[in-house]
Amino acid sequence: MAEKRKIVVTSALPYANGDIHLGHLVEYIQTDFWVRFQKLRGHECVYVCADDTHGTPVMIRARKEGITPEELIARSHAEHLKDFGDFQIEFDNYYTTNSPENKELSERIFAAMEASGAVTKRSSPQLYCEHCHMFLPDRFVKGVCPKCGAPNQYGDSCDSCGATYGAEELGSPVCTTCGATPVVRDTEHLYFELEPQHDYLEKWIPGHTTSDVSNKLLEWFKEPLRGWCISRDAPYFGFEIPGHPGKFFYVWVDAPIGYIASLKNLGRFDMWNDPEAELYHFIGKDIIRFHCLFWPGMLHAAGFKTPNKVFVHGFLTVNGEKMSKSKGTFVNARTYLNNLPPEALRYYYAAKLGGTTDDMDLNLADFVQRVNSDLVGKITNIASRGGQMLQKRLEGRLGRLDGEGRALVEKCRAAADTIAKHYEDRRFNQVVVEVCRLADAANEYFDRREPWKTVKTDAETTRTTLTAALNAFRMIAIYLKPILPVYAEKAMKLFGETEWTWASLDSTREDCALGAYEYLASRIEPAQVDAMIAAAKVKPGESGEVSHESRASKNKARAGEAAAKPAECSPLKAEIAFPDFEKLDLRVGVVESCEIVPKSSKLLKFVLDAGALGKRTIFSGIRGAYPDPAALVGQEVVFVANLAPRKMSVGVSEGMILFAGEPGKCGGVVSPGSAAGGGTAVT
Repeated sequence: MAEKRKIVVTSALPYANGDIHLGHLVEYIQTDFWVRFQKLRGHECVYVCADDTHGTPVMIRARKEGITPEELIARSHAEHLKDFGDFQIEFDNYYTTNSPENKELSERIFAAMEASGAVTKRSSPQLYCEHCHMFLPDRFVKGVCPKCGAPNQYGDSCDSCGATYGAEELGSPVCTTCGATPVVRDTEHLYFELEPQHDYLEKWIPGHTTSDVSNKLLEWFKEPLRGWCISRDAPYFGFEIPGHPGKFFYVWVDAPIGYIASLKNLGRFDMWNDPEAELYHFIGKDIIRFHCLFWPGMLHAAGFKTPNKVFVHGFLTVNGEKMSKSKGTFVNARTYLNNLPPEALRYYYAAKLGGTTDDMDLNLADFVQRVNSDLVGKITNIASRGGQMLQKRLEGRLGRLDGEGRALVEKCRAAADTIAKHYEDRRFNQVVVEVCRLADAANEYFDRREPWKTVKTDAETTRTTLTAALNAFRMIAIYLKPILPVYAEKAMKLFGETEWTWASLDSTREDCALGAYEYLASRIEPAQVDAMIAAAKVKPGESGEVSHESRASKNKARAGEAAAKPAECSPLKAEIAFPDFEKLDLRVGVVESCEIVPKSSKLLKFVLDAGALGKRTIFSGIRGAYPDPAALVGQEVVFVANLAPRKMSVGVSEGMILFAGEPGKCGGVVSPGSAAGGGTAVT
């Protein structure tokens, strides 16, 4: 193993003005996977985060509830921390941006920025309420959208068309506090000038982000970088800027500084600028601009160390659509926890996260099927069958490994480097693939040795079989510890151990007593998911559609939806770009079984051996072309491996097999390297 590393990891700060939901958890759960893996490997890894507490929305909500902003953010902090804890997300410190450490650091970094000449003053127009005697923050004014004409829109963006604008551009503006019509007045603001850092940032970005992120950001560098307004007028819940009475730090100034403040509150401030320490941010793609442009610019101007990498992930959709309150798919963390176990979501997210900026879909039918078939039926089944049989029939004592059993254990141990590389690269889906491959091998060994039969006639042979199967499970559980920490803790107790590290993979458990078998995971019933959806649905009259993505990405999504609609009565669907085609994961599988689906005139049920991906069940409507489905057994087929599972009346179809032949007819099976003429019939 490489020498011990020092690592600081952060997740984007959740805003104090809202609940944690399943979209947020995409980020915090994957960060937790990565941090726990680093700790399992023996590295010094510190995970800090905090509530983002400042800004106008917090002030407005507190005013409506008749409490102080401080009371609101204290309540929110407790709720957020409880949600994270119950989802087994373990911070080394979860703090708040409304802290003395953050105030001191914000002032210190601003002073360094100002001393470097990076801060300038400019006058800009802003709405002013003569009745309230104050300039109006964006959320203190409403009016007609200047883009689409929608009424009753806030002063920063339109909920109807998604446009962004300055509050002074609103038509018929009114002060939300008193209802008076504001006037336009000039006010002076502070700006952080980025153009002096043009060359530095242009070089910094490609080395600290992935290529797709850097390519997008570098489009801005074709012209001079504009200054960034970093001040807001009173009233504003935040830190007043020293030397500038009545001006407050814009929330996006002190929010990322909150990472360093949380580290300082932990007593590890030394790690941030330590040349030996590594810094990593996990963020969503809607806040790339702040973390990959403004933030490194601020740090560089202030003489602070910049992050080694900014890891960017995509958004969450549910059943292929944006989260919706009206459909019950906008699910808060607590609503989920009231109905389903946290391990199930952690496992499913791991199975879907590949370390890219692609959006991730929570397909609820696939969620149930994958947790039940893989986590429960495939992985936990090894411990359940082996552990309980050993306890009930063989005094609960492990024996010695024979040659065949040792080969199984060595196969599991040999996967360590591959799995470690997948964890390091944040390809958690490939960790799950490898773990399931090992579980398949352990189950195949178990079934071939038939201990349920030998236990009646040969206790010691049975003990040898169970010792191998359980040692294989032990290694699988160690591999899964970053993903399923509580699950792994229970498994560890089963083997009578007090701590697992990555080095624990080098040992086996033989000639020792097994602990009492404790429940590890149970099947999910569709009724539990239905109950969660019902609990998440909005009441009549409430707003329905909600997404945690940025306004810009929502506009792109709308444009994409319009462009994707084929012309009416057209025989062809709209063309797709090559990057869309690249999203297809085409794999070769061997038909393990193929049978007629009862009460169906078209469907055949295929079970494919997909190698490292395991077994796949796929329903295909080609029975008319293959009256003898047994003839397909043993054939190689090309299938789409990353198609979202489809729930059918006869079961769940886990992919799409590609066939070729005459248009409208089914032809022969396409094998690798074969040529298929004519049209293509895709099932």
